Amino acid sequence: MKRSWWYRFTFLLVLSVISIVAVIPTVFNFNEEANFPVKSKVSLGLDLQGGLYMILGIDFNKVYRDEIKGYARKFEYVLKDEEIKMTIGGLDDSAVEDPKQSIVIADQADVEKVKKIIRDNFPPSYIRLTKEEGTLLQYGLAQVQKTTLEEQSVTKSIEVIRNRIDEFGVTEPEILSQGKDRIIVQLPGVKDIKRAKELIGKTAKLEFKIVNDEIPPATMNDWVVKGEEAGIVFKKGERFSAFVDKLNRFLIKDLPEGYELAFEKKVNKFKNELESKIPYLVESNPRLTGDALQDARVSIDQRENKPYVSLDFKSTGAKVFEETTGENIGKRMAIILDGNVYSAPVIQARIGGGRAQVTLGTGGYNALLKEARDLALVLRAGALPVQLDFLEQRTVGPSLGEDSIVSARFAGLVGCALVFFFILYYYRASGMIAIICLGLNILFVLACLVGFEATLTLPGIAGIALTIGMAVDASIIIYERIREEKRKGVGNYKAVDNGFGHAFWTIIDANITTALAGFCLLSFGTGPIKGFAVTLLIGIFATVYTSYFVGKLLFEFYMNKVEGQDLSI
Repeated sequence: MKRSWWYRFTFLLVLSVISIVAVIPTVFNFNEEANFPVKSKVSLGLDLQGGLYMILGIDFNKVYRDEIKGYARKFEYVLKDEEIKMTIGGLDDSAVEDPKQSIVIADQADVEKVKKIIRDNFPPSYIRLTKEEGTLLQYGLAQVQKTTLEEQSVTKSIEVIRNRIDEFGVTEPEILSQGKDRIIVQLPGVKDIKRAKELIGKTAKLEFKIVNDEIPPATMNDWVVKGEEAGIVFKKGERFSAFVDKLNRFLIKDLPEGYELAFEKKVNKFKNELESKIPYLVESNPRLTGDALQDARVSIDQRENKPYVSLDFKSTGAKVFEETTGENIGKRMAIILDGNVYSAPVIQARIGGGRAQVTLGTGGYNALLKEARDLALVLRAGALPVQLDFLEQRTVGPSLGEDSIVSARFAGLVGCALVFFFILYYYRASGMIAIICLGLNILFVLACLVGFEATLTLPGIAGIALTIGMAVDASIIIYERIREEKRKGVGNYKAVDNGFGHAFWTIIDANITTALAGFCLLSFGTGPIKGFAVTLLIGIFATVYTSYFVGKLLFEFYMNKVEGQDLSI
């Protein structure tokens, strides 16, 4: 044999050994504790192993409202540097798609200066001045900013959900946008459905707000009763933050300007039901939010032996936290997560170092530890920039996947047996070479699925079946070309060489056109369509290599053994 043949054979041998090692854990279904160098296996999609399928919706009107409220606090910090005093006014959300936030300047002489400072720091593409009455300035979001918010909200939500799912331990999740206000989430193999939903849907909107203790608790309770009489009550299964938001909108004329209600929930640990809710009157605009967080981790209070969540702020957040605590000594600061007041300690002194902590409610140690871990997880993975509503949810049972796998395995075995029988019958000894090429083709496809950590779905299995058909087609093209050469009276060596040479561009052309279609499916398709495209593209490259290059390698070996005296085709 020529030296070039040995080079090509060595490459094939190394590739085959690597592929066999890669697919062994999948074939023998090894677990992660198995003593084997390769741990990865072919990941099965939602349709094969079951799991959770959800469609989440975004309420952009609430996004606009939160964004313009945040600008009011930014105005305050910018004007403080210019030594201009101002107070945050009310929020006008009578037009839900265009909420407006007002600020009140302390000195009439500073109004024009304030307008210029805001215009210089926040361009017209961000916000716009909607009303000016004396010392009152009212601002709304610009349309460009709204569009940017919509795009960023979807992108950031997908990123945050993915981070949470990665920490939750789900392999190969499918998270993608649908339209401008929908997100589809597919979690194959999820067992704890309830916890997965809680982690994905938890907004984790962390806010630090100063408490107004001038209003007596009796007055706040009267406000709550007024809301209840109007039918605004918290119902089990409802988002608590949605209830709080609805109540504040109803009481907007009763509440002091710039303030809103928040509640500390008391939950019955046995029935998991809300027992009571303690109202707090807090600032509408937070002093600090979860965006300023650097890290969140679980710690243990050594005196009470209770878990809590320790927070570390970024440098800018640490500065704001220190200034806020320094200016409000003697007042209470509420730590609010998704409308629920976790704690409201009295500020004893200026707090530097950029650290705070969230204490949890009542309950057993293990329950509090689990709550602390989940809370730290969602805060560390990032707060959702928007509230996501579960529009649709489907739990796919594994029985469907098991049936599909069994059916696909049976169909595959029957199909392969028929194809192999035809090839052996029609092409005799040369048919055995085609069968070896087909076996290597499937081996390489499975190894690539493991290496690329791709997910195998039902359409993916269809892609593998199509690959086998294309590989057989390539072998038939080559063999028919060899037969043509034989009919011309060409010698065996030359017939094989010419047959492969003439078939090469036909095979390349057919596979390139199919690959282009596969790339289109991969780029513009979603979910199962992408699964089909991935296996199809991998199969195309494997087909070209095995059918032409491996086939030619084996034919050279065959012709060398028979010394060109026989060609069974």
